[in-house]
Amino acid sequence: MNDILQLKGQFQQKVSSSRPGPSNLPRKASVDVMHLEKIRKDMIEVLEFWEQDTILIDALVSVRYMKIAAKSNRIKGLLKGGGKIPNDCIVGAKFTGTEKKQHLITYCVSIEILKKTVVNLNKCINILHSDFDGKITCDEVEEINNKTRIYDTSVIAKSNFVNIIVDSYYIDKVLIEESSEEVEGESIITIYKTSLDTKKIMEKIGIGSLIGKMIDDTTMLLFPDQLAILKRKAPYLIAMAVSDLSSLTRDDFEFQSESTITIPKPENEPIIGVIDTLFDKNVYFTEWVEFHSTVDKELESSDKDFFHGTAVSSIIVDGASINPELDDGCGRFRVRHFGVATSGKFSSFTIMKAIRDIIEMNKDIKVWNLSLGSVMEIHDNFISPEAAELDRIQNKYDVIFVIAGTNKPNFEKKRLKIGAPADSINALVVNSVNLLGRPATYSREGLVLSFFNKPDISYYGGDGPQKIRVCTSTGEAYVAGTSFAAPWISRKMAYLIHIIGLSREAAKALIIDSAVGWKKTEDPSNLIGYGVVPKRIEDIVQSPNDEIRFILSGVSEKYDTYNFNIPVPIYKEKHPFVAKATLCYFPKCSRTQGVDYTNTELDLHFGRIKDSGIKSINGNQQSVEGGHYLFEEDARKYFRKWDNVKHINEELKNGTRGKKAYNNGLWGISIKTKERLSKRDGEGLKFSVVVTLKEINGVNRIEDFIHQCSFRGWLVNRINVDNYIEIYNKAEEEISFD
Repeated sequence: MNDILQLKGQFQQKVSSSRPGPSNLPRKASVDVMHLEKIRKDMIEVLEFWEQDTILIDALVSVRYMKIAAKSNRIKGLLKGGGKIPNDCIVGAKFTGTEKKQHLITYCVSIEILKKTVVNLNKCINILHSDFDGKITCDEVEEINNKTRIYDTSVIAKSNFVNIIVDSYYIDKVLIEESSEEVEGESIITIYKTSLDTKKIMEKIGIGSLIGKMIDDTTMLLFPDQLAILKRKAPYLIAMAVSDLSSLTRDDFEFQSESTITIPKPENEPIIGVIDTLFDKNVYFTEWVEFHSTVDKELESSDKDFFHGTAVSSIIVDGASINPELDDGCGRFRVRHFGVATSGKFSSFTIMKAIRDIIEMNKDIKVWNLSLGSVMEIHDNFISPEAAELDRIQNKYDVIFVIAGTNKPNFEKKRLKIGAPADSINALVVNSVNLLGRPATYSREGLVLSFFNKPDISYYGGDGPQKIRVCTSTGEAYVAGTSFAAPWISRKMAYLIHIIGLSREAAKALIIDSAVGWKKTEDPSNLIGYGVVPKRIEDIVQSPNDEIRFILSGVSEKYDTYNFNIPVPIYKEKHPFVAKATLCYFPKCSRTQGVDYTNTELDLHFGRIKDSGIKSINGNQQSVEGGHYLFEEDARKYFRKWDNVKHINEELKNGTRGKKAYNNGLWGISIKTKERLSKRDGEGLKFSVVVTLKEINGVNRIEDFIHQCSFRGWLVNRINVDNYIEIYNKAEEEISFD
């Protein structure tokens, strides 16, 4: 087996050299007066509504586009004013439509801007009548941009006129969107962000004090009578609504007679954080677990409140010993266990506040296992508040959550989407398979927001007669559920981060990459994600003799972060390899942006270097000078645009031949950073890429690769497991000074 390599070298940074040109319609497209008049009519109706409203001083305007709209195709001339561009006024985004997805984007603008928009539409309509015979084409817009077609620009400036024409082409309808969400009991409500403080808005509506009920600036906990007032007086304010009380998904337990198990005392083993139900201190491994409870002490607890949490921690501490068929080679781990819920219904609001405090007070823990999940399905158009809070925490702190993919009830036959918080984008979400690697019978499925790949990966969580052995508060049990697949991945993540010393970005990328084979070219499965992670840690941190696997890590500071200096070995003037690469990063996310959730896109290009640049192994032409234009929907589908995990690969087939070595035979990597908003959230964003090269003739060329990398200035670090264990143990030794 070959060791995995870490290549440490200099990434170059450069700003984007391209500048957007003037707006224009697609080829052969046109806009006529009737379409502009329809949009004007919609705008007038929206304006009349807001002129009569007594609650807001702003106007919420929802624009339904013809299709999924790229940032470049969103409105630029309409709703413009007040020193802001329309893109900075977006407060929500949804998908609508059944046969074909359409973007429904909500803007918050002043009444004056809305009035100005109506006036400008009138001007454009008059110009179309007087100068363009009621209809303007792509060629005519181009002539205006080139100043070869003249009209009276004193009526409206050329750029404004062109932008409004192009904006109108992409718009299907303008409207006031009202929430249709049906929730019961106490609810977590998010309202659209406006210039008015949320508490003042609620006071104007007649809703009392919100002290202690706010999650963030626009999200709050409301009682049923308060929600009824909000729905009656200002339904247009509700951006998202979910019930606060939810039941945990159920796992399958089969209890056995108690057996005697022994375990040595803990020493310097890494600590994994567990957030779950309560922990029973009477179990055999209790010295390995530091337990804290955030559950109200006045509430009575029963034996069943300790089953789940104790079982999860037993896998993390001693799973390999009590399940020898799943021995992963990772050893044992200590646990800091936080009991935040009982076995019945739980309050998402209470748990979110508890998790926020727990992470703040335990910054030494890097890997957190969260095997709690809601029976309720995730929503198509917004991230759950629980997942959004976890994503915020993961972006802010150097931590990662490993989350169970939630379970389908035994009696449920229909397909079910995963439940919160398994819709966390930054987390590593784990579904379950049986010992044959097939999806468990209780598996629930993604996608998240109709786009993001969740679950990320799968592991063995027990199914049917083949269950996982655990220790519970009442003794030995055999269990099945995603709750018991996730802890195995938490063990592997902690091993990679604490023992091997990898960053969370590199560890996550390595876990996902290890699950993907060479035959897989289709999109990840909605049930098992990118695949099933290997049992043994050696199969993750080592590769077969005919493979070269290496890790590249960097920080995005400017538009393009690149290195064109990767010396892939050459044999008979060809590169005898197929390649794959996995990119991971932890972006800042905005729940208020709805389906447009991740703020930053890192666009991965990896492959051979030609005179024209990188010939990416997946044919990625995004952002390439002279490349082909891509529709937003295609960019998301084929190149995972806006996804924070990207895997690209070439398929290994019978008869695969080597690739031509261009010029000096070098390969390169380029990470292009794009922002959804205007906040430059991508600056300083860390990323890691795991690259694997498969030699098509079965030859081991790793020494040649290491030699050439060293010659070209790379610092090559071999990840040798035995060496890293020794280093870790030495580093954790207590030194006594006489």
